[in-house]
Amino acid sequence: MRVRLLTRQGCHLCAEAAEVVDRVCAETGTGWDTVDVDADPELRAEYGDQVPVVLLDGREHDSFRVDEARLRADLGS
Repeated sequence: MRVRLLTRQGCHLCAEAAEVVDRVCAETGTGWDTVDVDADPELRAEYGDQVPVVLLDGREHDSFRVDEARLRADLGS
């Protein structure tokens, strides 16, 4: 399962979300990456008002705050 975190520069919630995603993905051995929504007009239009957004295999999992327990469960840990 692939995890993607949609973020933007200067977003304190994005920084907090990245810490949670990094911790959970490290524990589960899951790869993850980040994408700045402001670098892509389509992503900005779709998700720009709700970052951070966690996508699992391209589907929205969480926005604003990451539910660590749910992310861990969905990644099979």
